[in-house]
Amino acid sequence: MKKKIFAGAVTLLSVAVLAACSNSEGKDIVTMKGNTITVNEFYDQVKNNGAAQQVLLQMAIKDIFEEKYGKDVKDKDVKDAFEKSKTAYGTAFAQVLAQNGLTEDAYKEQIRTNMLVEHAVKKAAEKELTDENYKAAFENYTPEVTAQIIKVDSEDKGKEVLEKAKAEGADFSQIAKENSTDATTKEKGGEIKFDSGSTDVPDAVKKAAFALEENGVSDLVTVPDSQYSASYYIVKLVKKSEKSSNWKDYKDKLKKIIIAQKEKDTSFIQSVVAKELKDANIKVKDSAFQSIFAQYIETTGSSTSSSSAASSSKTSESSSAAESSSAEASSSAAE
Repeated sequence: MKKKIFAGAVTLLSVAVLAACSNSEGKDIVTMKGNTITVNEFYDQVKNNGAAQQVLLQMAIKDIFEEKYGKDVKDKDVKDAFEKSKTAYGTAFAQVLAQNGLTEDAYKEQIRTNMLVEHAVKKAAEKELTDENYKAAFENYTPEVTAQIIKVDSEDKGKEVLEKAKAEGADFSQIAKENSTDATTKEKGGEIKFDSGSTDVPDAVKKAAFALEENGVSDLVTVPDSQYSASYYIVKLVKKSEKSSNWKDYKDKLKKIIIAQKEKDTSFIQSVVAKELKDANIKVKDSAFQSIFAQYIETTGSSTSSSSAASSSKTSESSSAAESSSAEASSSAAE
């Protein structure tokens, strides 16, 4: 079960508690023989909980990015990503939502927040398109090759097919049609074209292809997947392109590579979120939450002293909140 798409989920109970406390101060929420628990008492306990602090950070990120980038994220895109996730989980979707404390509407909100952050990260990445970065990307760029692949689900099957594929006079196309489990390439005899920036081909497969001479066949390539199992590939290189010495000949492709790398760079994502939170001029009214925002805002006096020790331990948590807001929904929904 691919549970990672819910890794950035906001706990609905915590959201409800934090939102309700500001409007219900002093009210009893539980009564019992000889005692009561008030909203204030409950809030004092909840606010020091790490998960609750993460909820507050997520809420701030959502509101700030919605205000600035809301017009750039379309409802249709959110709906499409949601439907992809729903389809991927099939009949288990409702159960997974429940296990993560989410309703369908809450999950859609999470997807929307993720897309807002992704949009901001992409805009920031486009500012990194300098000649220096283009040249750096060019150094590691391999132009398009034509290859054939055979994908199988077990190592034993892979070894069996590999022996056939490496036999003298082997018809790789026919072997692919008879054995490959890759629906996209199977009927084309395994044929596929890609360069080093292609995202629909596993890195290990690209690496194996680029290392071959034309008509060469790779050894068995193991590709772990997100479910702690693996797929196995056999690659034949059909044709490779000569690489130009001028990076500008590949400018459009290099642009996509640079942006894609930035979108995966957790430090870069963190810096984008930090800038947006700083620009929003956040003021934390409860010192219990100072540490979770300390890396983003100016703090003074006793608040800074009291939160500095906690700040370092919260930094990685805050970073995770920012990163999950960027990468979770759209990439994993597609799975």
